[in-house]
Amino acid sequence: METTAVATATTTGGLNSVEVNPLQLILNRAFALIYLFAILALFYNHTLKLLNSTNSIISFSISILILISDLILAFMWTTIQSFRMCPLTRKECPEKIKKFSNDNFPALDIFICTADPYKEPPLNVVNTALSVMAYDYCPIEKISVYVSDDGGSELTLFAFIEAAKFAVHWLPFCRENKIIERCPDAYFSSNYIENSETQKIKLMYESMKTRIENVIERGKVDDDYINNEEDRQAFSKYWTAGFTRHNHPSVIQVLLESGKDKDTTGHGMPNLIYLSREKSKSSPHYFKAGALNALLRVSGVMTNAPIILTLDCDMYSNDPSTPQRALCYFLDQTLWPTLAYVQFPQRFHGLNEADIYGSEIKGLFHSNPVGMDGLRGPNYVGTGCFFRRRAFFGSPSSFEQPEVPELFPDHVVNKPIQAQELLHRAHYVASCNYEDESNWGSKMGFRYGSLVEDYYTGYRLQCEGWKSVFCNPKRPAFLGDVPISLYDVVSQNKRWSVGLLEVAFSKYSPLTFGVQSMGFVMAHCYAHYAFWPIWSIPITLYAFIPQLTLLNGVSIFPKVSNPWFFLYVFLFLGAYGQDCLVFMSFQGTFKRWWNDQRIWMIRGLSSYLFGTIEYLTKHLGISTQGFNLTSKVVDSDQGKKYHQGIFEFGVVSPMFVTLATTSIINLVAFLKALLEIFKGDQSLDGLFIQMFIAGFVVINCLPIYEAMVLRGDKGRMPTRVTILSTFLAGSLYIAFAFLLRNV
Repeated sequence: METTAVATATTTGGLNSVEVNPLQLILNRAFALIYLFAILALFYNHTLKLLNSTNSIISFSISILILISDLILAFMWTTIQSFRMCPLTRKECPEKIKKFSNDNFPALDIFICTADPYKEPPLNVVNTALSVMAYDYCPIEKISVYVSDDGGSELTLFAFIEAAKFAVHWLPFCRENKIIERCPDAYFSSNYIENSETQKIKLMYESMKTRIENVIERGKVDDDYINNEEDRQAFSKYWTAGFTRHNHPSVIQVLLESGKDKDTTGHGMPNLIYLSREKSKSSPHYFKAGALNALLRVSGVMTNAPIILTLDCDMYSNDPSTPQRALCYFLDQTLWPTLAYVQFPQRFHGLNEADIYGSEIKGLFHSNPVGMDGLRGPNYVGTGCFFRRRAFFGSPSSFEQPEVPELFPDHVVNKPIQAQELLHRAHYVASCNYEDESNWGSKMGFRYGSLVEDYYTGYRLQCEGWKSVFCNPKRPAFLGDVPISLYDVVSQNKRWSVGLLEVAFSKYSPLTFGVQSMGFVMAHCYAHYAFWPIWSIPITLYAFIPQLTLLNGVSIFPKVSNPWFFLYVFLFLGAYGQDCLVFMSFQGTFKRWWNDQRIWMIRGLSSYLFGTIEYLTKHLGISTQGFNLTSKVVDSDQGKKYHQGIFEFGVVSPMFVTLATTSIINLVAFLKALLEIFKGDQSLDGLFIQMFIAGFVVINCLPIYEAMVLRGDKGRMPTRVTILSTFLAGSLYIAFAFLLRNV
C-alpha cells in the first residue's frame, strides 16, 4: 500500500503532522467495492440487451453507443476512486520555525509570469508582485522576485518601474503596521484603519495606479512619463527598430537590488528583476513552460535560490507567513530527500454566492489533492507552489548536469546581480536558441509536450521518484481572479483538454508509463485528469440518444416494473450522492455543488468535446487555433451580472451551438413525452428513465433557456446561435425519426 496506515503521526522536529481517518478509509473502500459490483451487473445487463437486439441494426447500434458511454463512465469512476483510497490531512506549525536561526532560512526565488498587458492588466501583476515582496521573511534580502513578460511589452516594464518606486514605501508600511493583506488593491478595498499614514500610502498607490492606467490606455510609454535617465535606459531596447512581441532580443532589467536599495526606514529590499526572454519566429518558445525555464536559468545565474515559488500573474499572496508554512516541510529532514514541491490550493476572491461557473473546482484544487497526499503527493496546478530547485535537474538519485556551470543547484552566487559577467550569462541563457539540442523540457526544468505544463511537469517529476505535499491552511495563502463569462470558462477548459489529451496518448501515458513508474493507484489519479476530456463522449451521447428515442416513443432502458430499474437508480444516486458529500465536506454548499455538476455537463458538451476535436485535428495535421490566454480584464456590466448569478453568453461560438441544441431537444422531448403520457398514448413505466434524464437536463439548462428567450441584454444567447441550434435540433429529430421508424 502506498500510504502510512496510522491515525496520527508527528514528523521529526514537530514542524508538521499528518492525520488519517480510519473510518473514512473503510467507508470509502466499502462503497467502492459495492458500487463496483453494481457496475459489473450493469454490463451483464448490457450483454443481455445486445443479444436481444441483434435483429435490428438500429437497436443494436443504440445499445452499442450506450454501452460505450457506460464503459467510459465506469472507467472515469474508477479513476475518481483512486483519490479516495488513502486520503490524509496535514497540519503545519509555522510558529515553531522561529526557533531556527534566520540565517539558516533558504533564499527564495519567486516567478511571476504574464504574457499580454491587455488580457492580463499590468496593475494586477504589480499587485501580485508587491504582495510577495512584502512577505514576513527574514532577512527580506533573501527574496528575489522575477517577472517574466512573455508579451515583451514596454507597458509591463513601465508598470514595474512604478511598482519598484512604490515598494520602498509599501513594504515598511506593511511591516510596521503588521498588515495581513499585503496586496495593495485588496488592502485598500477592505475595512482598513483610516489615519494620516494610511492616507499618505493610499495616495501614493492611487498615483501609481493612475500613471499605469494612463500608459495602458495610450498603448505606449511617452517621453513625458519617463522621469530620469536610468528609466530611459531601461526602455532603450524597446526603442530598437524591429522590436515586436514575437521577435526581439532578451530584456533583463534589475529594478531593485538587495544589499543596495533600501526602503524609507533604511531596511533592505528584495530583488525585483524584469525579464522578457528573447523571441524569434523561427524558434519554438513552448508557451508558459518555456517562459518558466528561462526564469529557471536566469535566476540560476543571478540568485540561484534553492526554493522557488511559481505564481500566476493574478494570484496574489493573502498571508505573509506562507513561506514559513512551506518551510515546515522543506526543513523536515524525513521529507527532504525526495520532496520536490509543496502545493497550496487555488482559491479565489470575488466568487458569487452560487459560484455559477463552478470556478472553485473543488475536486482539482481541494478534495483530490488530499487523496493524492496519501500516495505520492498532489499534482502541480501551476500556481501557489514552492519548488525545490534541485528537483528540476534529475531524479532524487541522479543529477542532470546543466550546460552552464552557474546553473548548478548547489552553486553559491557571491557577485552582485548587476555585475556585467552575470548579466551577460543571464542574457545568454535567456536566448531563444539556448535550448537547442539540450535536455531542457525533456529531462530538465518544466516539461514540454503539453499545453498543461503544470500537470505534465508534476506528473513527470513524480514518475522520477519525487514526492510532494499538500498544504491547505485555514486562511487562504493565495487568492486569484475567476473568469466571469461562460465563454472564458469553456475556452480555458478547452485549452486544458487539448493539453491533457497530449499526455493521455503520449508515450508517457499514466496508464502505461505512469503505472510502471508510480504504481497503479497513483497512476490512476493522474489518468483521471489525462482522460478528463473523454467525459465528452458519454455526456454528449446521453444528452441526445435517450431524448431522440423518447421523441419517437422508443424505450431503451428497463421499465420501472423491471428489477434492473433499481440498478440504474442505485448507480445514479450512488455516484451523485458521493460526489455531493465529498464536495460539501470541503466547506461546500449544496447550491455550489449543483452549479458544479451543471458546469461539468456544460464542459462535456462544449470545452471537452471541442478540445477533443481540436486534439484530433491537430494530430491529423489540420491547423488549430493554438494557445489562447484567458482574459483577466473585468467588464463592469459582466461583473454586475456575474454577481447577480446571471450567465454571460454574448459570443457566437460553436461551443454554444451544442449547448443550445441540447437544451432544445431535451425540452421538446420531455414536454412531448409528458403530453403523450397524459393523453394515454404512452406508458410512464417504459419511458421513466428517459424522461428523468431529459427532465434532469432541462432543469440544468434553465440559464440557457433564459438566455435564448427571456433576455435582451448583450450577454444573452446570440440570435444566430439560437436559430442554428433550432435548425440542428429539427434535423436530428427528422433523421432519428427516419432511422427509428422500423424499430
